[in-house]
Amino acid sequence: MQQKSTIVITLVALAALLAAPLVISPVHKNKHVVRSPVSEAPLEAETERVAPEDPGVQQIAQASAERRSGVPVSATGTVTRILPDDLNPPRHQKFLVGLSNGQTVLISHNIDLAPRINVLQLNTPIAFKGDFEWNEKGGVVHWTHHDPDGSHEAGWINYGGQYYQ
Repeated sequence: MQQKSTIVITLVALAALLAAPLVISPVHKNKHVVRSPVSEAPLEAETERVAPEDPGVQQIAQASAERRSGVPVSATGTVTRILPDDLNPPRHQKFLVGLSNGQTVLISHNIDLAPRINVLQLNTPIAFKGDFEWNEKGGVVHWTHHDPDGSHEAGWINYGGQYYQ
């Protein structure tokens, strides 16, 4: 009888554990481990998602912390908001990009010198190269285009495998 009780208790505990939702809890800045909410111990089949450190994101974070402007950067992120174009010459396409460190930057892409990204969509990856300008909202990246005079290093945007320069 005691053996049946032990088996029933074990099965009930196992069923409760399997029925409980999994919780993804942060372990490190860019690393998450799936954990059981019951024990807070990692599950046997531990899964991890590690985002690679982006040196450009680190550059932007440092320039932002030091309130510096005119800093050449190249980084990757995710389109988080698409803003209306600024149609006053020179015209600019504007959108926000979320970086892996949680910071958001405004991309101000000159569409008088470079093609407009007509296929831009929310929550999609993007890479860019340009100049970072500090502001209290997180900063602006501009010069994401070629320089017709050749006096400034060219910037670019890579979206969907296509370069916009």
